[in-house]
Amino acid sequence: MPTIGALVIGNISPEEFWREFRQGLSDLGYIEGQNIRFEFRSAEGQINRLPELAAELVRLKVDVIVTWFTPTAVAAKQATREIPIVMAETGDPIGTGLVMSLPRPGGNVTGIASVTAELAGKSVQLIRDMLPSARRVTALANATDPFSKPFLEQIQLGGEATGTAINPIRIGNNEEFESAFAAMERDRPDAIIVQPSLPSKRAALVDKHLANRARKLRRVGAIMVHARAHGQPARPSRPSARLASILAGAANGSRAIWSLL
Repeated sequence: MPTIGALVIGNISPEEFWREFRQGLSDLGYIEGQNIRFEFRSAEGQINRLPELAAELVRLKVDVIVTWFTPTAVAAKQATREIPIVMAETGDPIGTGLVMSLPRPGGNVTGIASVTAELAGKSVQLIRDMLPSARRVTALANATDPFSKPFLEQIQLGGEATGTAINPIRIGNNEEFESAFAAMERDRPDAIIVQPSLPSKRAALVDKHLANRARKLRRVGAIMVHARAHGQPARPSRPSARLASILAGAANGSRAIWSLL
């Protein structure tokens, strides 16, 4: 019976994603406990735990590793060059070195590229469309996520194109949130852009904290998370279909990456 390893950061609850992911596999004839089993691993918001969790899945000799967000895909690829990896909700897989190209990824990684750096830059224009008076935007980025570099670069370009001042704040762990919030209270931005892979154990609490701080800032007009709403994953049937094709014997490196806009 094949075993599927699942690796998540755990800053956003993966329950709905994995429920729909399992349902997608079930629709394709793979029933948990009958002809497939799962090994789930969560870093519980602590990204520095991902390498050890990925290594644990490799030691368990799972047949495929499914990852959610860029840091988990990077950790899985560093842990194995042989076990197929199916990524979901992954930003800029070419720029972060996960694959050689979207049509022909090569290696052992395939799946879904759902967030592009260019879209992060367009967030600035969207904010200006929503709030024409906005002139100062804070971008909260995950310092430990390789995608944060192109993410912030494109936001800076978006700021230059719209005449908007961008203040990037990089957060590497849960303890750095307070200093980030304090900096925002001093700077009083008109809007905030949030990278979804921020290292928080409880993303819902972070959302609430941001909203509370925004009320204190008073001038903040918008908080934009550069991803789908928490608990609203992107078409989990697609990674399920990709995984099913691998279980059926398809060569992983020859499978094109799906790109979701």
